[in-house]
Amino acid sequence: MRVDYGLDLSGVPRDLALSGLVAEGDELDAVVSAEPDWSKPTPAVGWTIAHQIAHLAAADANVLIAIRTPEAFGAVLEEVEAGGSGHADREAAAGAAQPRSELLERWRAGRTEVAAALRDVPLEHTFPWFGSQLTAALMVPLRLMETWAHGQDVLDTVGVRRRPTDRLRHIATLGFVGRGLSFHVAGLPLPAEPFRVELAGPGGEVWTWGPEDARQRVRGSALDFCLRVTQRRPRAETDLTATGEDAQKWLDIARIFL
Repeated sequence: MRVDYGLDLSGVPRDLALSGLVAEGDELDAVVSAEPDWSKPTPAVGWTIAHQIAHLAAADANVLIAIRTPEAFGAVLEEVEAGGSGHADREAAAGAAQPRSELLERWRAGRTEVAAALRDVPLEHTFPWFGSQLTAALMVPLRLMETWAHGQDVLDTVGVRRRPTDRLRHIATLGFVGRGLSFHVAGLPLPAEPFRVELAGPGGEVWTWGPEDARQRVRGSALDFCLRVTQRRPRAETDLTATGEDAQKWLDIARIFL
């Protein structure tokens, strides 16, 4: 399936988004470095803390292949396709089997290289990804989102409460523009009506997307919206409210990734 987020991030300075990506990785690093037992099970069934970090490290390695040697990315796609639905589980398990110190160092090195590569590549230069062609302008928030989401699994496991930051805005933006993916995966047609999303940011500010007069509306905290669209919380455990049948359905099926 081709995924087209239709997202224009030209107004967001690259350094701002990249600094958010780096900060997200550093904050998670501080948590996992202080946790001696990476065998603890996380909310993702069958995945330990080590699985979560291994998954992030593997994804970073794929980003580097896509940017540096795009002609070789076809082999990555073939491997994923051949592995079927269990590929991610097996890949994470293989990484989790590494000694903790080696896995931590691999993840650190990989995310440092990814940040450098995304800083150097022209913003509108395209490279292959799963189901689509991406640009650095889109890959940066996607990596931030994935780091944040898997980091949430780790934080839930070790009992650390996340401090919301302005970085949530990048994730919420992906959530808004990715609603078409939500309906596609659910086997439903994309609603024709526009949507309006109004979220309370961590500093009390209001972030908005969509026309002000849209009848399909979602409101709530930015944190709960991000937890919902990354499928880290069921709708009932958020403060989100929806007006309109399509908006109600969207919150039920919301997701950012396949």
